[in-house]
Amino acid sequence: MKKYRITVGDQTRDLPLIPISDDTAIASFVLLGDDAMSKTAAELLLPKLPKKFDYVVTVESKGITLAHDISLLSGHPRSFVIRKSVKGYMENPLTTAVDSITTKGQQLLVLDGADAAELKGKSVVLVDDVVSTGGSLKSAEKLLNLAGCQIVAKAAILAEGAAADRDDVAFLGKLPLFNLDGTIK
Repeated sequence: MKKYRITVGDQTRDLPLIPISDDTAIASFVLLGDDAMSKTAAELLLPKLPKKFDYVVTVESKGITLAHDISLLSGHPRSFVIRKSVKGYMENPLTTAVDSITTKGQQLLVLDGADAAELKGKSVVLVDDVVSTGGSLKSAEKLLNLAGCQIVAKAAILAEGAAADRDDVAFLGKLPLFNLDGTIK
């Protein structure tokens, strides 16, 4: 299997190239369970964020550890997770649809109504592991705007493809898209 090497701080990973369409592959970056990478990335992203904010928010699931680590390192005891389905415990959830490069078909993004109430009027940092098309971030922003909070920063560990040209998201490294033969697009 072809791989692509990335380095974030003192962490190096060889990412497998995974086809996602008839002509495109991505370097699969899985942050869940990679605690050393998550902590290192959080330490490196923190100086790129505003000094003052109330909460960190992420979209389920691979950004959860990053949100956790940024929250703890910045002295915030709580972070919020936008889920991908309505859960039985949720009251008055806010929902929106999203298309993502790594998921086939449309998904639902859900913010628990209780979380929305706590976020209302607060300043938040929206984080994810990788930003690519920006679909997940855009849908998360829509939910957070419905909740009445202010997004003061967006951050990701890696920017994939054209996302590396964005200036509205702080990130630590660039991740190219690939042809199926493993060459960079």
